[in-house]
Amino acid sequence: MTDDLAGNRNVIEMEYAVRGAIPRRAAVLRAEGRRTILCHIGNPQALGQRPITYYRQVLGLLENPGLLGRERRLKERPAQAGDIELLPDDVLETAERILAAFEGGLGAYSESNGPLLVREAVARFIDRRDGVGPGEGVPADPGRIFLTTGASEAVKYVIEVLIAGPADGIMIPIPQYPLYSAVIRRCGGAQVDYYPDEDAGWTLDRAALEDAHARAAAKGIRVKAIVVINPGNPTGAILPAASIREVLDFAAERGLAVIADEVYQENVYGGEFVSFAKVLGGRDIPLFSVHSVSKGFHGECGHRGGYVEVRNPPHLAGTDLSFTDVLYKIASVSLCPNTVGMALVYLMVTPPAAGSPSHALFARERAHVLSELEAKAKLVREAFTRMAGVECFGRIGALYLFPRLGVLPAGKTDFDYCLALLEETGLCTVNGSGFGQRPGTQHLRVAFLPPRELLAEVLPAWIDFHGRYVAAK
Repeated sequence: MTDDLAGNRNVIEMEYAVRGAIPRRAAVLRAEGRRTILCHIGNPQALGQRPITYYRQVLGLLENPGLLGRERRLKERPAQAGDIELLPDDVLETAERILAAFEGGLGAYSESNGPLLVREAVARFIDRRDGVGPGEGVPADPGRIFLTTGASEAVKYVIEVLIAGPADGIMIPIPQYPLYSAVIRRCGGAQVDYYPDEDAGWTLDRAALEDAHARAAAKGIRVKAIVVINPGNPTGAILPAASIREVLDFAAERGLAVIADEVYQENVYGGEFVSFAKVLGGRDIPLFSVHSVSKGFHGECGHRGGYVEVRNPPHLAGTDLSFTDVLYKIASVSLCPNTVGMALVYLMVTPPAAGSPSHALFARERAHVLSELEAKAKLVREAFTRMAGVECFGRIGALYLFPRLGVLPAGKTDFDYCLALLEETGLCTVNGSGFGQRPGTQHLRVAFLPPRELLAEVLPAWIDFHGRYVAAK
């Protein structure tokens, strides 16, 4: 018998509640034939959201380029097409453009930071979004854009470079998306918690930032960066420009980099998204902004496409390298990101132009997805008003609600509540403690993704469960 293997404690002690004990229990129930409703994760297509037609039409041609020639031939001889529905011209043109940039097609390696065509398209998208024009704003630089296998990989790259030892800390909002705590743990750094004000709609307070920084310094922690998730996950909070400016002022005074997680920038439901890059302007603060095809109205989670845009990359002490030099080195170790994901990033940032053959359907599908998400969020939030002691703060954003469970039986935690809710109703949520929360509070996160008819069925069961659960002694 071999001796026990001494594993990396940083990896062993990582926690990721979104795929934790409650979702694992849900998998056991499904294997036993029980119905479960998976609201623990922002995975829209798993709950019935249809893919955007334009995306899948282009992807079909990219994965099977021979179909391009067939489509072109039939368009030249329409009589031979018969009843075959041919693809729109802009779909063919977009597929041809992408294939020209991916030498050898999607089955070949690309540049480690992604094809220039896609990085240039991302830069144009950022400039359009932020209103950059002649004499207005700071344009994005394609040379400082890295395509990644999902936004999560981008976050890992940045934190891996920032953390040089156990005394290096990253400030993260509590509650937070547990990717951040897991990556900080894996890299052997220090997690520095700061607390947005829940009762004020999860707004940021400068005093809370300063308090978190001071507490870290008192422990000998060198804070290197601050993470802001906007719109928030799990809270859904949408930051106004004034709050973003407050964070940037704080980062400038404390010499910190800013990691802006902006993957939910289209999920604002009538609110206004303002990017960190826009508010940053020409200020010399290191900024790492990440985005993804997984969220928004796209829902292409499994295709794993994302990017990080770097502004003001710092020089790395003791080397002749900039931050972007090292990011490229890390990216090179994996050879290249997922090529299908990179193609989807191009489609995300280059939608069908107004007046093009695909534009009208694309616009209808986009509007439908976002309006349905908003309507479903309101249904779930209204149900909370009929649950004793449940309060949900702030406006609706992202894909989640994060209600506070103000009344639980003595000795019971939000984990106990979520597990019992799963066992009785099949509804799989995540306990608030999995994201972090102020001591003495209890929460849960629910993704408002199921179809409306399913919500209409399960919400009364949840309300009934809650009434009996909190009444138990």
